[in-house]
Amino acid sequence: QVQVVESGGGSVQAGGSLRLSCSVSGNTVCMGWFRQPPGKEREGVAGIVSFISDVHTDYADSVKGRFTISIDNANNTLHLQMNSLKPEDTAMYYCAASYGCSTSDLLRGDAYAYWGKGTLVTISS
Repeated sequence: QVQVVESGGGSVQAGGSLRLSCSVSGNTVCMGWFRQPPGKEREGVAGIVSFISDVHTDYADSVKGRFTISIDNANNTLHLQMNSLKPEDTAMYYCAASYGCSTSDLLRGDAYAYWGKGTLVTISS
C-alpha cells in the first residue's frame, strides 16, 4: 500500500509564501495537489507526471504564475511552492499519487489512487 503524507501547511498573511511537501512511499509516476476550501468542493491545483525523458505539469488557472509543483525523484517527494498567497487560497490541501495517468488528467481527482490526509493552509487578509 502506498503511503502519502503531506507537510508544510500553516497560517500566513496575504502576499506571503508557503511550501508544501508530500512524501510518497511508492515509485508513483503521477502526483498532484488538490485543495478543498471551507464549504466548497475539492479542486485540482497542480499535477506532475514524470516520464523517462520528460516531465509534464498542469496548473489550475487560479494558481498559474503563483504556484510551482516540483518533484525530488531521489526520494519521491512532491513539493508545492506557493507564492503571492491570497485569502481565497485558504483550504485543506491534499497530495495524491498514482502509478499511471494521462497528461490531460493531472487535475482530475479520479486519476489518482492514493491520497494523503491533508494539510491546512490558512491565508489571512
